[in-house]
Amino acid sequence: MAGSARVAAATLITALLATACSQGSATRTEEPAAGGKVTLRYFTFSAAPDHVKDLDTIVAAFEKENPTVDVQVETAPYDQYFTKLQTSIAGQTAPDTFELNYENFVTYAGAGSLLDLGAAGGDTDTSGYATESLNAFKHDGKQFALPASFSTVVLLYNKDLFEKAGVPLPTADWTWADEQAAAEKLTDKGAKVYGDFQPVTFFEFYKALKQAGGEFMSGGKSTFNSPQGVKAAKWLVDKVGKTMPTEAEIGGTADFDTNLFKSGKLAMWHNGIWQFAGLKDVPFEWDVVVEPGDSQKASAVFHNSVAASATTKHPREAYAWAKFLSSSNVAATTRIASSWELPPVSDQAVLQGYLKDPVPANRQAVFDSLKSIALPPVIARQQEMQDAVTQELTEAAAGRKSVEEALTEAASKVDALLG
Repeated sequence: MAGSARVAAATLITALLATACSQGSATRTEEPAAGGKVTLRYFTFSAAPDHVKDLDTIVAAFEKENPTVDVQVETAPYDQYFTKLQTSIAGQTAPDTFELNYENFVTYAGAGSLLDLGAAGGDTDTSGYATESLNAFKHDGKQFALPASFSTVVLLYNKDLFEKAGVPLPTADWTWADEQAAAEKLTDKGAKVYGDFQPVTFFEFYKALKQAGGEFMSGGKSTFNSPQGVKAAKWLVDKVGKTMPTEAEIGGTADFDTNLFKSGKLAMWHNGIWQFAGLKDVPFEWDVVVEPGDSQKASAVFHNSVAASATTKHPREAYAWAKFLSSSNVAATTRIASSWELPPVSDQAVLQGYLKDPVPANRQAVFDSLKSIALPPVIARQQEMQDAVTQELTEAAAGRKSVEEALTEAASKVDALLG
């Protein structure tokens, strides 16, 4: 991660804790025909499937305030989203506005794919955001996206399974050893009940690496094939086939872990707070806790933003929609009420409203997880790096390579991407 990007990300975290192609320009604006409307396309991955209606609420409020603008929403699941976005940009069919996570924002901004929102025209008041939040989505001093939401990863657990097995419930003091011991007691393969589920992927690895006291990169080179990296990878890989399903048992089924937890067959689940809304009606008691660590705590925090295409023909309207979606009171309260991640707003009263929802009961864990952060490593060829690490970890999880061999090969691939 470049020094400036790392500083921006770190200061964004501080702000959250404190509050609990060529560039487009305004000269490209096309006015709607008399009596007509400007149509803005918005592409998102976080709204579907659980928050499409919530997004509709925000769209309706925006269109009421901006009667000459019609927002058309398009969605795609996360695992397909960036492939589709890249294809649309390459094919000159990019949506006017779209969602970007922090990791990919760095790449898209550097490639010249985003509109300079500071030159789009319209209301320039950004007092609803923390200065650090805005700076995190700047590139070369220009505002190429507006922060829209943040979310954390926690440990979700099925209280009924714990109580039935006579296993003490997870606490904030748990370590990896505590989780492993509980997972072994809770796993009943005869009943197809698993004690744990933590995907063996890049996203889980960089976090586990931090929990083990390691670093992903240093001095412009990968350092994750260290003793701490081996320990972190083994923490993930050793669960497979023991306390969590194998690759063959999952069989490429989409949302396998979600369905497993909802069916009452999974005791512990490492996942994000975006899952809360979809678990409202499960027929068992569940709660959350800050994820266990090894030598230290470290929680993943993800940040999403709203950006506009450098090729949009409606920069003023695109900026207005991005600003409304990311900072309006309607957007913030809608997110809070529906557990659709959290709005990065400065109004602490809005954020405190998140704690009033009784399910899950320990929502304070969401804010407690912000006390120890594992920032994702970011490079120019981000997606290739993520894929390379996940691919090698998958080989290890399937028993086709040792963890040491997989990490050595992954490090070699990442160093090649770093140039």
